Amino acid sequence: MSLFASTSLSLTDLTSARWPRHVATISLLSLSIAACTSTPKLAELRGTDPTPATTVIAASYPQAETTAVAEQPSIAMLGWQEFFADPALKSLIQFGLDNNRDLRTAALNIQRAQAQYQIRSADQLPTVNASGAVTQRGNTDDSSTDYSVGLGTTAYEVDLWGRVANLKDAALQTYLASQSNQQAVQISLIGQIAQAYLSLGFNQAQLSLAEQTLKAQQDSLNLNRKRLDAGISSAVPVRQSEISVESARLAIGNFKTQIEQDKNLLNLLVGQTVPADLLPRRALKQVSSTAALSTGLPSDLLRNRPDLAQAEFNLKAAGANIAAARAAFYPSISLTGNLGLSSGSLSDLFSSGAFSYSFGPSISLPIFDGGARRANLEVSQVDQQLALTAYEKSIQSAFREVADVLAERATLQERIDAQTRLVTATRGNYNLSQARFKAGLDSYLNVLDAQRSLFSAEQSLISLQQSSLLTQVNLYKALGGGGLKPTEPVATNTATGSAQVSTANQAYVATDASGQTGLATTAAVGGVTAEAVVD
Repeated sequence: MSLFASTSLSLTDLTSARWPRHVATISLLSLSIAACTSTPKLAELRGTDPTPATTVIAASYPQAETTAVAEQPSIAMLGWQEFFADPALKSLIQFGLDNNRDLRTAALNIQRAQAQYQIRSADQLPTVNASGAVTQRGNTDDSSTDYSVGLGTTAYEVDLWGRVANLKDAALQTYLASQSNQQAVQISLIGQIAQAYLSLGFNQAQLSLAEQTLKAQQDSLNLNRKRLDAGISSAVPVRQSEISVESARLAIGNFKTQIEQDKNLLNLLVGQTVPADLLPRRALKQVSSTAALSTGLPSDLLRNRPDLAQAEFNLKAAGANIAAARAAFYPSISLTGNLGLSSGSLSDLFSSGAFSYSFGPSISLPIFDGGARRANLEVSQVDQQLALTAYEKSIQSAFREVADVLAERATLQERIDAQTRLVTATRGNYNLSQARFKAGLDSYLNVLDAQRSLFSAEQSLISLQQSSLLTQVNLYKALGGGGLKPTEPVATNTATGSAQVSTANQAYVATDASGQTGLATTAAVGGVTAEAVVD
């Protein structure tokens, strides 16, 4: 429930003897406006946006392997075209950026947020409508007809307390958050394509190893069968060899399945069937074009991670919603007016004496609403705390992801070296076991154990080599590499809805000469760049 005081005045009223009738209403409107001058300023309604607690910022940021590398800029500053070395992988990433449905959805969300911002911007301007009407009135004895045409605006809100402006700002922050989300989706997509590409290549290597193992074990089986036929040995070595052969065939089947699944995943990520000439046929030796993997400074991570920017924009949007909720506690003033022609005869509608207009300001003073406004403000405040908590967790997660990758890389080369020596030792043991078995000094069980150990050691070495390349991709991803840099625009392919890095259709925040903030859109067509600002 609210008290509603209004006045509707016209110039004919002001010049007639009926002027005293409006004195009380005008006085009430004036007193209401005067009372509003004692309310807080707009900046006080918005308040200061909270900042993350200092405890969520890493006191000691994990650095790269050497001090010299740590002093270099973060590898996230490299574009993905510069970071990745394999031409086929770069082609697949480009296909993914052009066709991936998740990225296309993120681009469409940007368009939606931009349209929502334009809707909120339009709320700051009066809505003008053209109207025409024919009204017939009368009784049993007489009737009359009135004709009218005109332009008018209805219930235009005078934004004294910044409610509409803050809703517009919240829409702007939501738009910027959607842009950051698109960048985060792009970073994730690039990382997933690289990971799937590496997985396919190394599974091909595992398949090749399993096939080589099967061949060696099949040769051993054939040899044992010959020894059995010759009466040199019993049937036990034959049965043991058959077990090893079937185990190798099972491993081959498993790796073939994983390879097909890797191909299916690449098809999904890329958004189309991957050409056969772009699929890796063996394990990659190198994935990054740079040997120095620098993490940079903590500020680099906070700047390069778009998910952190998205969380910050969401926090600012929550602050704007709080200001809009607080503005609802103060009087709202709206204006209604009409300008046009009116006549009782259609032939006289456009004559000089048919001109008419009306103007009606009104004010609404909130008195009692059952606590709805208070609850709405509380919801906005809780939303802000939720956004702050999400922002803090995003920062913590970002530092943790980088630290996890660096922790894995810290001992990875040592493990690879140790695993390489283990493969050499197990291969020597296998060769020795075979020689002793052929000489009749040992049973075939020792050969089987040596075979299993060698196969397992070689598989583990391939997995560690894969991890070495994966950690490079994961570090680049965790640092925010692969997203759009501040100098790179966000472009949307209007035909397909896909988002790409381009010089066309760049959207960013701009301020015009009058200090009005809005979205500026740069469109490049045929080498000519045009810029428009949407208030």
